[in-house]
Amino acid sequence: MTLYAVPAQEAAAAPSGIGTHARASALIDVESGRLLYSSNGDTSMRIASLTKIMTAIVAIEHGHLSDTVKVSKRAVGKEGSSIYLKLGEEMSLSNMLYGLMLRSGNDAATAIAEHVGGSEEGFVYLMNQKAQELGLVNSHFMNPHGLDEEGHYSSANDLAKLTAYALKNKAFAEIVGTKQKSAPNPHEKWDYRWHNKNKMLSMYEGADGVKTGYTKKALRCLVSSATRNGQKLAAVTINDGDDWADHRRLLDWGFRHYPLRAIVNKGDNIAGYPYAVGQHFYYPLEDSEAGSIHTALHLIDPLTTAYALGERGSLVISLGDRKLGSVPVYEQGSIRLKLQERTDRSNIR
Repeated sequence: MTLYAVPAQEAAAAPSGIGTHARASALIDVESGRLLYSSNGDTSMRIASLTKIMTAIVAIEHGHLSDTVKVSKRAVGKEGSSIYLKLGEEMSLSNMLYGLMLRSGNDAATAIAEHVGGSEEGFVYLMNQKAQELGLVNSHFMNPHGLDEEGHYSSANDLAKLTAYALKNKAFAEIVGTKQKSAPNPHEKWDYRWHNKNKMLSMYEGADGVKTGYTKKALRCLVSSATRNGQKLAAVTINDGDDWADHRRLLDWGFRHYPLRAIVNKGDNIAGYPYAVGQHFYYPLEDSEAGSIHTALHLIDPLTTAYALGERGSLVISLGDRKLGSVPVYEQGSIRLKLQERTDRSNIR
């Protein structure tokens, strides 16, 4: 099933009956970017190691997974959670990212930042640049690990949008969905063996990510994701003493109330025209919203390059007065209707 991604939308006028123990929370449909639930979602807060979601995606996009990362004195001396790297140790960026996301290694975060960004400060610049690119208006990063620092913060809604973006990267998704990883250990006869701290991977059906976090000031933070029936949701809680249970409830609620619905399917004929829809379009909708979906056909100039390549226009899909997205339109029987759709944004090198 192919999904059509659209920009993150405001949280829906959600059905009643859901809440958490968190100071802030959010739930997002990953492919469409629709915020299905948000409570205090735009408030900037300390986020502990949820920071490493940004660290990982920036490292994947700017680095090479096969690179060799050398551990500096600054990395070895980093306080907090660690994968116990030693000074001068060398490890592939790929394995370093597993140590970062499964065991929340602050030493790994620092080593990755210095390698990819040239310095920790240079990497933090890339993190904030990415935040700006993604429209994370309530986020600012001061370090790659999430240790408490003034000026380092994000919000539940921003983390939901960031996670939805990152999960579309194959390398990122594979790492955060891994329960256990082994890596060569140059200092011992045995390999490193890292077990993922994210208990959701074992306690929730379909769970496939993402990251735990804790500091004395941020308290318990969690981002989790799960996939059911071709739909992926991601939940965020910040400062939540009952996060495992809250995430199970949030995800269950989202899958139950906002299932993916087929708005149009590739090959559907357009009434009154010799045209057909060129791409599937699915969107998470609550029952009462189904009747508010409408479509409008926009034809293109026959003198354009797109027309010469077979496109005849686009079908714009809206929910009420809000545009959700559009799909291309071709002539019925066009060879373009037989081509495989591509939504791959991975950056594996």
